[in-house]
Amino acid sequence: MEISQRDTQLEATIQSKMPTAKPSDFIKYGHSKGGQIYLHKPTGKRFVANGALPGRRVSPEQVAAAVSMFYGGLSVREIRRTFAHTYDSEPSTATIYEWVVDYTRMAQGILQPAKAQTGDTWVSDEQVQRIGGKKLWLWTVMDADTRYILATHISETRTTADAEALFRRANEAASRKPERVITDGLRAYQDGLEKVYGADAKHILGSIKGETTNNLSERLQGTIRQRSKVMRGLKSEQAAKLILEGWALHYNHFKPHEALGGQTPARAAQIRTAFTDWEHIARQDVRPFSQMRVKGERAVRGSRLFRPTTNRFPKPPNPFKRRRALRFRDVV
Repeated sequence: MEISQRDTQLEATIQSKMPTAKPSDFIKYGHSKGGQIYLHKPTGKRFVANGALPGRRVSPEQVAAAVSMFYGGLSVREIRRTFAHTYDSEPSTATIYEWVVDYTRMAQGILQPAKAQTGDTWVSDEQVQRIGGKKLWLWTVMDADTRYILATHISETRTTADAEALFRRANEAASRKPERVITDGLRAYQDGLEKVYGADAKHILGSIKGETTNNLSERLQGTIRQRSKVMRGLKSEQAAKLILEGWALHYNHFKPHEALGGQTPARAAQIRTAFTDWEHIARQDVRPFSQMRVKGERAVRGSRLFRPTTNRFPKPPNPFKRRRALRFRDVV
């Protein structure tokens, strides 16, 4: 039987998962919410013909939709509700976190290397966020012309060293040094700028009286408010760092802006890439990143965090009790 006479979903399954297999070796083997199940008779392997790539059980379109909604500010509960309505399936909370972690790490390696063609004015600000029971400061530097986020930084303090680390990262991401940097009145900004740029960059305090500086500061504040939605519910500094960098990638490369004529900040900064949305990222082989994540999960489960407390008369295990769902800090 020729491939052209078989289900197109089966053809896609063969091409993605078993390119050397013959279509005649497959038989229909029931249904799943994701689609038709096929059995490969020589090996006994079963596949759901839903367009899922190796290492995943759902199609790249659904994975990309979940990651995009997450970085767009939707809560995990809202994402699950949307999936139930749109795709007639509801991924677990841990599954959505796994998608975000794996594809964010992949996107970091694909999209980070390029340098942005920035303007002469940058804007920087910091915001406090409670993560894992403690206060952390989230720092951001954005180019005023292209709205490109040059650097992010997380710290427990607001010292000169933190501001210096922020601007050094921004300097690595930009093709030129700024002439002006607009910030609030925090002294650490001025000292950090002097250490990184010396007298080459002028420090300007954002003020309501100055219309230009105030507009630029408000522009960054609007960006920060979007960032705050993504950071809610995180339980560790490591998870916050990963999600903050992933949010910056989403904002720079995948989110068009009306003020930029419908362009993304990355395109406005003359960064050319073949990856224009999360679906392009989701179509890459994610197995190396998922394997790295699984090793981390096993290490966490083997640590003292998951070991039961010593009890002289321990209770017998309950076979009907479900394993506790992984928290976000466990899958990062």
